[in-house]
Amino acid sequence: MKLVCKKSDLIAGINIAMKAVSSKTTMSILECILIDATEGKIKFVANDMELGIETVVEGEIIEAGSIAIDAKIFSEIVRKLPDNEVVIEVNDETKANITCENAKFNILVKSADDFSYLPSIEKNDKIRISQFSLKEVIRQTIFTVNEADKNKILTGELFEVTGNKLKVVALDKFRIAIRYVELKEEYENHKVLVPGKSLNEISKILTGGVDDEVNIYFTNNHILFEFDETKVVSRLIECTNYFDTDKMISNDYKTKIDVNKRELVDCIDRATLLIKEGDKKPVFLTMKDTELELSINTFIGSMDENIPISKEGTDMMISFNPKFLIDILRVLDEEQVSIYFTNPKAPCFIRDEENNYIYVVLPVVQ
Repeated sequence: MKLVCKKSDLIAGINIAMKAVSSKTTMSILECILIDATEGKIKFVANDMELGIETVVEGEIIEAGSIAIDAKIFSEIVRKLPDNEVVIEVNDETKANITCENAKFNILVKSADDFSYLPSIEKNDKIRISQFSLKEVIRQTIFTVNEADKNKILTGELFEVTGNKLKVVALDKFRIAIRYVELKEEYENHKVLVPGKSLNEISKILTGGVDDEVNIYFTNNHILFEFDETKVVSRLIECTNYFDTDKMISNDYKTKIDVNKRELVDCIDRATLLIKEGDKKPVFLTMKDTELELSINTFIGSMDENIPISKEGTDMMISFNPKFLIDILRVLDEEQVSIYFTNPKAPCFIRDEENNYIYVVLPVVQ
């Protein structure tokens, strides 16, 4: 095998493939990137058995072939090479010569036959969505996912397709994040639970272009994302017992406030200055007439601040973990947000009039 690529193209391909390289494994082959130049294209492939990525790298194939190379070493070598063309050459399938200008490296490689290729996905059931919409919907929900939670359901996001609507749901033990995306076409109904880790990595690869599209294919065990020159395959999480979020959300409320998002975020942010790491002191929200008073009292000190609101309904005082509120507010794009309250011991709801999004937060009950 002999390839010639620009350093910048190699780095771009490595950056994408590295997101599926296993960092904790006893199988050394999973620490490798497969370089496959057997089908007229230079492909970089990585697979940690849960997430697999294949991306095409620009370059010239002088001699076809394929090898598996240690991803970390390969990445570090390429990054420190001069900004010029890089030649990768393999003669005996055990060592690769990497040359750029006067720099020459000779490193051990593994046989491509030992590499775990990506699972074959039948491209029958799919939806199409813009990269911008997918990247945004992940950003606006992923913060509620806890990848380390023992309950597998809480480590992923529900993707539910109904007609021309995509509903994305993520939740932890204290919050629910729901986003709706309108699709350009009608599709078959699908309901799958995608690992949060996979979505995190996909969002880092997406360019986020409004006119750039992603094809998403569904199978019983996997989901495939295809965009640009990249394929991302992820295992799915069993979701037969997923929470019925519709039953968790109520349209009833006793108090509704409209508030400037930036003012509220800044106010909560100032309050957190008095909270030490690991401290679970809540912030108190007191709604009266045209003002919202936010107060906090910790071992460090106390603070209270008033900001203007438009209120509908009864006066109320309720307390929250400030992080849970601020995480939600920071992903909202609107200048004004509406927050609905039922009572001091019930969840509050943050949603828009069109129901493009709904966020639910449990209060801290004193």
